[in-house]
Amino acid sequence: MLDDPDLLPHTLELFVGLLALATLVAIVVGPLRIPYTVGLVIAGLLVGWVASLAGIPPLVISPDLVLVVLLPGLVFEAGYRLRIAQLRRWWAALGMLAVPGVVLSAFVVAAALMVGAGLPIDLAFVVGAMVSATDPAAVVATFVRLRTDRALSTIVDGESLFNDGTGLVLFAIALELLVRPVGAGQALLEFVGAIVISVAIGLAAGYVAARVAALVNDYLIELTISVILAYGSYLLADEIHLSGVLATVTAAVVFGNIGPGRTLKETESDAVDTVWEFLAYLLTAVVFLIVGLAIPPGRLIETIGPIAWAIVGALVGRALIVYGLVGGLGMLAPLPGLEVRLPVGWLHMLFWSGLRGAVAVAMALSLPPDVPQRDTLQAIVFGVVLFTLLIQGTTIGPLASRVSARPEPATG
Repeated sequence: MLDDPDLLPHTLELFVGLLALATLVAIVVGPLRIPYTVGLVIAGLLVGWVASLAGIPPLVISPDLVLVVLLPGLVFEAGYRLRIAQLRRWWAALGMLAVPGVVLSAFVVAAALMVGAGLPIDLAFVVGAMVSATDPAAVVATFVRLRTDRALSTIVDGESLFNDGTGLVLFAIALELLVRPVGAGQALLEFVGAIVISVAIGLAAGYVAARVAALVNDYLIELTISVILAYGSYLLADEIHLSGVLATVTAAVVFGNIGPGRTLKETESDAVDTVWEFLAYLLTAVVFLIVGLAIPPGRLIETIGPIAWAIVGALVGRALIVYGLVGGLGMLAPLPGLEVRLPVGWLHMLFWSGLRGAVAVAMALSLPPDVPQRDTLQAIVFGVVLFTLLIQGTTIGPLASRVSARPEPATG
């Protein structure tokens, strides 16, 4: 999946090297209490910087490596762990974060870049779309490490999984707006239609896979079915230009709730879970090393002004989403999909957990060569990603230790 065909014979060596580096990073960052994902990004940056000093050509990463090879497995494992009973309790908050929240964030970032950096509206909106959604790999990995309250983890994990698919749909529409004028009504119809159909594909695929798995009593076969489902649902939706991420996440939730473990012994069901946990660990390691390798530090320095404006826009947009949309909705609790009022501490966690990562980088790398100011747009996205990972990712742990442990009962 590398762009340079001359590197294909060395793909296995590269993969083994990345895993060895990831293992070394895990050993080093453990005593330092640095988030593993942050350590991986820093390691990737250092390797890229040393390679450039040595005159080694930079490794050209195909966005398909992230979006098609790595991402489906990551989001499937996370969606597989989500339970419908928990999602039912918080679906109103999740829906607010995953759809209108993504759109609002994109517009706020675009406005900041227009006003502060002087970017044209169409280019500014492309950047806004790329950094509008939180990254599932970054957020899920962070919250697994923090061992936060299950309900809070469900909200954050669910948001990062579903709004990532929404962000990719919005990015496709933003690119479309660059090449041909599209009315607001048509754009809205395409946006909603892509989300609804992608979810429907995931529901159907997950149900069929669960029914097929029910016919067997062999955990190896069930595991094979789950892998086919993870990548097959993604490829099916992506092939018809819909959201593969939404299809895979939905399929994973369905399969995880009505599929595995119904006919298997407890030890066999645990084996399926363990294999997927291991796969997610490997994929996470490779993803974050690639993020570091893909970001050229020199280009960031040249674009520091627009990057700063984009970071401001991303933080302001996130604050409006969390404290305005979700916090305002919480004032109405209890209501369907939001059983209790979220404590202020949880809102702080939701705000600061808006990490961006591999998906935003992959979208930036996938920008067509003829997009105006392509290098600048990529550098802005890379800068926002680094800020969220290196600043927010390293400080969310202390914040988690200070927030309220449980949701507050609603008084209304």
